[in-house]
Amino acid sequence: MSVVQNKNLFLTNNENHNLDTRQRNNLYLPQANLTIYQKAAYCLGINIFNNLPLEIKNVAGNQRKFKIALKKFLHTYPFYTIEEYLSQS
Repeated sequence: MSVVQNKNLFLTNNENHNLDTRQRNNLYLPQANLTIYQKAAYCLGINIFNNLPLEIKNVAGNQRKFKIALKKFLHTYPFYTIEEYLSQS
């Protein structure tokens, strides 16, 4: 939810470079050499958001619809760890 609420703090891949790729609407994940930075809330939030299904990412502009879609997704697929969620894609 914090990524959706603070969408103006994040860049999309399309805003970062002008290449028209399949992941152009995903959030840009900056390079991180330190594990502590990779596991920080900023990078982890981007990873979690980028791994959401496209249907949920499309409603990210409306916080209420996003929250409902996210809850439905998490009730359908109960993940026990973040690693399990990130490996499902």
